[in-house]
Amino acid sequence: MFRATSAGRDDGAPGRKGAGRMAVVVVACAFSITTVLGACGSSSTEANPTGPLSFAVFDPFSGPDAAFGPEQMAGCAPAAHLIQAAGGIFQHKTVTCTIVDTRGDPADAVPAAQKLLFSTTGLAAVIGPSSDESSATVPIFNDQQIPCFANTGQAIFDQSTLPYFWRPFPADDTNGYAMALWAYNNGYRRAAAVFGTDISSQGSAPTAISAFKALGGEVVLAQNIPLTLSSYRTEVNDLLAKKPDIIFHEADPQTSATYLSELKDIGGLVPIIGSTGTAEVPWVKSVSKALGTAAFDKYIFSTQTYSPAEGKSWETYRDAVLADAAEIAAPADQWVADGYSMGAYDSVNVVALAMLEANSVVGRDFNSHIQSVTAPSAGATKVYSFAEGKAALANHQKIQYIGATGVMDFNKYHNSNGSFEVRQYVNGIDPKQVTVFTPADLARFGS
Repeated sequence: MFRATSAGRDDGAPGRKGAGRMAVVVVACAFSITTVLGACGSSSTEANPTGPLSFAVFDPFSGPDAAFGPEQMAGCAPAAHLIQAAGGIFQHKTVTCTIVDTRGDPADAVPAAQKLLFSTTGLAAVIGPSSDESSATVPIFNDQQIPCFANTGQAIFDQSTLPYFWRPFPADDTNGYAMALWAYNNGYRRAAAVFGTDISSQGSAPTAISAFKALGGEVVLAQNIPLTLSSYRTEVNDLLAKKPDIIFHEADPQTSATYLSELKDIGGLVPIIGSTGTAEVPWVKSVSKALGTAAFDKYIFSTQTYSPAEGKSWETYRDAVLADAAEIAAPADQWVADGYSMGAYDSVNVVALAMLEANSVVGRDFNSHIQSVTAPSAGATKVYSFAEGKAALANHQKIQYIGATGVMDFNKYHNSNGSFEVRQYVNGIDPKQVTVFTPADLARFGS
């Protein structure tokens, strides 16, 4: 049976094991992160010939971006379960997903990464980190030759040269292009950009602004709002004075609920197009409650990574998600069409298949095989699950894994571009697709 384990920091939430905030790791021989891990030991699978293999879900499970972790876990857990059901990887019959709560803060994430590397035997790969902590922690995992499949949208990774960094999701700058294009295509010409001051919220702001201007629109105001204040009346009044006809937006659920409800109270609501953070279920629930269903359905539009919820691989993913309902955040069906959960699921499968092709569970051996099992190639057998891929590799066939998200064609920077959909809502919670933008649609902006 699949097991979800917990490591790193504890958020005090039900079902999380721990005794509070973990102190910064202190190691007597530490001179630098690299020195510490090299001299004092890391979580090598070489010392774990038959034991469990662990995928670390390294993301916020608490704090303003607490929705990110459960979303990634909802993909990791079903993949791990199916790998076990197919007999595991070599002698490793147990595959686990380890929860590591980064709290969305580099100050918490760095010691959590150190502890993970020190304490986890059989660490296969990292699912994460998010934008909040990626710039501080991706280099740590890279130095220790641990592949990480980041859900960061930061543009600094658009041309990454770190060999163990992989991004199966489109970047935030591409998200900004989609927001601007939707707004302009729908006749809006005066935009206000209202974004939270946290790293995750800021990711799509620059390109939403620049792309809207390039299309011929005017950005009448750019606001960076601090998180979780009790009131934003001054900022709301400043926005109203500029008379925008569209708002580009992302902030955490509490901040958005407060800001937008005050905007509604003054009578200043205009259509709002949000980045992918506004498609998260906690954000939708919080802001829908604050605005009321009618206003939310009328004014709120969210972008989200898009993968068609169809096909053999997706059907396997869907069934596994629903079967693992006890292992992931309820309700399980919220994840069946979630592009980020699907991407995490695909990432675990890709690592497992790369291990089989490389005949090794050691990162430095199988890392280069990640592209080998995903890239289109002449004569490759297309496989739609780990079990299919394992069988094909056992028959000495070249494979191309087609994931729940579709083709994962990583470029030389280990980025896999994708599409975005724009959603409106029904009854304050149910998403309804209104537009899809493909990578080709956004290519005019340099994505």
